[in-house]
Amino acid sequence: MKALFIGCVESSEIFLKTLVEYKANIIGVITKKESKFNSDFVDLSLICKENNIRYLYVENINAPESLEFIRELKPDIGLCLGWSQLLRPEVLDLFPKGVVGFHPAALPKNRGRHPIIWTLVLGLSETASSFFMLDAGADTGQLLSQVKIPILYEDTARTLYDKIMGSAKEQLLELWDHICEGSVCIINGEGQQANTWRKRNRNDGKIDWRMSGTNIYNLVRALTKPYVGAHFEYDNREYKVWRVRELPDDGFENIEPGKIISVSDDGRFKVKSGEGIVEVIQYDGNFVPEGGKYL
Repeated sequence: MKALFIGCVESSEIFLKTLVEYKANIIGVITKKESKFNSDFVDLSLICKENNIRYLYVENINAPESLEFIRELKPDIGLCLGWSQLLRPEVLDLFPKGVVGFHPAALPKNRGRHPIIWTLVLGLSETASSFFMLDAGADTGQLLSQVKIPILYEDTARTLYDKIMGSAKEQLLELWDHICEGSVCIINGEGQQANTWRKRNRNDGKIDWRMSGTNIYNLVRALTKPYVGAHFEYDNREYKVWRVRELPDDGFENIEPGKIISVSDDGRFKVKSGEGIVEVIQYDGNFVPEGGKYL
């Protein structure tokens, strides 16, 4: 089974290394040389050079050079694992056995953009690792493999990412064996309620201290590394926040949201939120908190 791999992010690197170590027949890779919008961008060319795999840098997967590269290599199947553009029908048609995609959410629910971020922002208790066949829609193809992933209160974007990828690597190898044997089974997702998450924007990462402490906690853990970080604004400047914790507001019920209640010797500071207290533990070092200041 000859496979062509498409990807340009951290999960792509993990998947490609896993397949190469498994001796899967990866005959070519399409990746990017740089990316202005993928915070976890990875150039896959190094893996290709180390393993004598042909590769092509593209900006648009649907560009003529992509189609020419695929036609020349004549793959049986495509593995599009970590790519933000939809593949047009003329690209999909070049793969006799179709193209496999990956989505870190419980398809058909939660299709669309930034699934790990939205999962944590919304405070969900469960997500999933899902492989499916690409079609003309966004994450709408037939489901091939899915494993549910529980989410703990302590999970962050980093820990949830690692949990999902730990499962996904095993799923991918099992799925690859089934593909090679011609024994892939389609999972019936009919009857389940589907939704599509939108692309997030800068304002979605802004901390509004009128939010509840739980909402602020979820926002911060969703956007912490490897992502861009949540932020608050003060004196016309933006400051990133990487870690917080929730505290009860016992004794501070009459304090307005946004007021810094106290500052510790190590630089941590507590802020009154719309419901509860938020202790800011890790943040941009150029912000100097002062008790009594309003954010």
